Amino acid sequence: MTAQTPPTPPFRDPQLPFAKRIDDLLARLTLDEKIGFLHQYAPAVERLGVAAFRTGQEALHGVAWMGPATVFPQAVGLGATWNEELVRRVGDAVSKEVRAMRARDDRVGLNVWAPTVNLLRHPLWGRNEEGYSEDPRLTSAIATAYTRGLRGDHPTYWRTAPVLKHWLAHNNETGRDITSSSVRPRVLHEYDLRAFRETVEAGAVAGVMPAYNLVNGRPNHVSPYLREHLRTWTDEDLLVCSDAGAPSNLVDSEHYFDTHEEATAASLLAGVDSFTDHGTDGSTIVARLQGALEQGLLTEADIDAAVRRQLSVRFRLGEFDPAHDPHAGIQDFDTPAHRALAQEAAEQAVVLLKNDGDLLPLAHDTRLAVVGLLADECKLDWYSGTLIHRSTPLEGLYERFGAERVEFAEGVDRVRLKTSQGACLHVPLADVPDEVRGAEGALDPALLAGRTDLPPLTTDPTGTELALVDWGEGVLTLRAPDGRYLSVAEDGYVRASADQPGGWVVQETFRLEPHENGHLLLHIGTGRHVSVAADGVKVAEEGGEIFELVIAERGEDAVARVAEAADVVLVVAGNDPHINGRETEDRTTLRLPPQQQRLLRAARAANPNTVLALVSAYPYTVDPSDLPAILWTAHGGQAAGTALARVLAGDTSPAGRLPQTWYAADTDLPDLLDYDVIGGRQTYLYFEGTPLFPFGHGLSYASFSYGDLSVRVELGAVHVEFTVTNTGDVTADEVAQLYTRAADPSVPRPRRELVAHRRVTLAPGETADLSFELPLSAFEFWDVARGGHRLEPGGYHLLVGASSEDIRLRTTVTLTGEPAAPRDVLQRGLPAADFDEQSGGEIVDRTKAAGEAVTPMSGETAELTYRHCDFGTGVTEVTVQVAGEGVVELSLDGGPALAELALSTPTSGPYDYTTLGAGIVAEGVHDVHIRLRGPLRLAHVGFSG
Repeated sequence: MTAQTPPTPPFRDPQLPFAKRIDDLLARLTLDEKIGFLHQYAPAVERLGVAAFRTGQEALHGVAWMGPATVFPQAVGLGATWNEELVRRVGDAVSKEVRAMRARDDRVGLNVWAPTVNLLRHPLWGRNEEGYSEDPRLTSAIATAYTRGLRGDHPTYWRTAPVLKHWLAHNNETGRDITSSSVRPRVLHEYDLRAFRETVEAGAVAGVMPAYNLVNGRPNHVSPYLREHLRTWTDEDLLVCSDAGAPSNLVDSEHYFDTHEEATAASLLAGVDSFTDHGTDGSTIVARLQGALEQGLLTEADIDAAVRRQLSVRFRLGEFDPAHDPHAGIQDFDTPAHRALAQEAAEQAVVLLKNDGDLLPLAHDTRLAVVGLLADECKLDWYSGTLIHRSTPLEGLYERFGAERVEFAEGVDRVRLKTSQGACLHVPLADVPDEVRGAEGALDPALLAGRTDLPPLTTDPTGTELALVDWGEGVLTLRAPDGRYLSVAEDGYVRASADQPGGWVVQETFRLEPHENGHLLLHIGTGRHVSVAADGVKVAEEGGEIFELVIAERGEDAVARVAEAADVVLVVAGNDPHINGRETEDRTTLRLPPQQQRLLRAARAANPNTVLALVSAYPYTVDPSDLPAILWTAHGGQAAGTALARVLAGDTSPAGRLPQTWYAADTDLPDLLDYDVIGGRQTYLYFEGTPLFPFGHGLSYASFSYGDLSVRVELGAVHVEFTVTNTGDVTADEVAQLYTRAADPSVPRPRRELVAHRRVTLAPGETADLSFELPLSAFEFWDVARGGHRLEPGGYHLLVGASSEDIRLRTTVTLTGEPAAPRDVLQRGLPAADFDEQSGGEIVDRTKAAGEAVTPMSGETAELTYRHCDFGTGVTEVTVQVAGEGVVELSLDGGPALAELALSTPTSGPYDYTTLGAGIVAEGVHDVHIRLRGPLRLAHVGFSG
């Protein structure tokens, strides 16, 4: 007899819809197997032939952490291109490299954690490099393009599954797991949610990752907004992946729940489907989920809902249909096309900020001095892959102009460190191969260890001359003559061992602390001082050597020497992405570090033809008055130097545009934790000062004229047309920008708001006819009185130009909308968070599960204003729902207090609300003013009578 072949289970049948196949597989899994799926590292189910799966592959601007890959410009640089089609092609290339790398290393995952759509609200945010723009529309446009490239264009099977980071209102690293972003409803709907919503609605997003912070007093990992908003934007099953360690934070640092079982259950019920916690070990999360089930906090149906969403992504990735997966055989890795695309992206990201006297482009026979701490660097950030190819500005200029026409001075201070015994630190020669950090790849690069195969530093009478760089705030790096940075490994010895500063905890930074007649040398990574022992130089738990800093040459002297002999000086300044502004660390100032300021002044004093090229992950404030030309580019990846050299030489005309406002001074900035972009007058949308360089700014080697503006309203949309003509003598790109502004708004509206843009390439004399169709929803705002979007009737200015402040054409269109109506306070009352204006208060969680309340900020009195409240023919009583302890005072139209409601006996907890009442007399329409004093929470105000 012949044994019969077992029938193919339905979940393996590619002819069936995914939903039925998922139903079948879910029914075959045991409860324990399903629970195991909820950790980031889901184990295999061998009895069913289901492979192991992990969520999370970093791919922000190339495949990260898994070894060599094509490295594209940082995300903020991609945002500066204002070019969706280019960014789509970058996403396409990255996803193909993910597939190609996975074919040879199954540690590479297909669920990619990219892009980051957090808005660049505040330029001191340490992770500014990860976002695209301060503007929600531009952010969503670029993010949508990237996700479409990552997804691929097959109608059924996705090349990779993109997850958006980080939900929600996350722009601070300082206390990021314990701080709460107070986000009023208008800011929530018009600003923070918008970038996520428009990207999700575009249809190429597989999920989101909640951020570490709290929003309105509630951790993002238990946010009701996941259910109330995110999951309503698409019919697709979205996979919500926790950030690393965030589930444990709910108890350990945030103290929001008493037990991990409660916290894990609340996260799952809120919408978290995959728990990234405890590294590759899922046993702790599994135990917490099992405990939550045993305590009745979860049901198996709750587990099934989360597993279903994960399986939906896995089916779309073709995991269960290997014979039908169109992406399975992709081998596109480090191809000539990818290299060319990396260079194209780097070129398009360069922004020309100033060019007086047409100093740029440089003539081909220019004698050039290239100086600065980043002139011969190709810096990587935490989310970069390992470079296969590398181009620094100096290398690019050598190649473009010839080494004989380029002189170089880095501008480091060259120093020796002399001990109290008169000897100097010495770097021994080492006959060992070079190693590049992360070259082999690591699932968690934070665990990469420092090198111990090199000899530690010693001392001798002469010592070794070290290159000292002060990156600001007194944070130093010290580099040996062979290019290796001084670093400290786990054994505590100091070695010249690192190719670059880096790592989750940077081990290559030091601080010189004045002490007696010299300095102690503090190693920042360990918090210990450097000492000299018989077996080598090491960090010590107590004490430390007192060093004399012996300066052999100051950097500004070397800069001045080469600058004075050149036709043009190029100063390349900026940041190291691992130092003073990165994940876990916000910046403290917009200013360039003092050492780089000194180098810039020395170059300018020696030669008036000084060009400043800022290579940085964020904006700086500089004095442009005595600099004829300034450029900015983000860290541009593997082709950064070639790209910058080609722009400087005029091989391509710069056409990058600033994706965020460059402020003139630190005093222009709000507090880092002030998330109210409306009340705080933040970003180009509301900022009323004069920026250093405005949003959308960027110059060209060509000139452009705008004309023939026409507007018509039909079929529920505003149609805008105009022309752009290249009036220069070189082919160049122009980024045409269309803004709108409400002519006579009833509430504060943006000074101008980007509604459309297009990057076009034009030959000299060529004209492009541009047309845009704007849905009427583009003119709406969130009306707190009705709890929804509303198009206000009236005039809207349409502004066309080359930046948010360089407006070339304008007209006004009148739109028919829905007139404002007074708040019907008898029917709805006043939800406390739905104020029109406030001062001194912050929004907090009404309960741990849902809702908002308002409380005074520490030590302050909260003033809340609710406009146009209709009391009808009259009310006789006001009630307030409050918790805590304090006083609620109510008045109308700024007049005397009508009622004062005191909660003199504290409630048993912040979520134990009680209702207080008082008699009042009011009729007609008035502005209601509420004053809160003391540590109380106001959830709702009601009226009756």
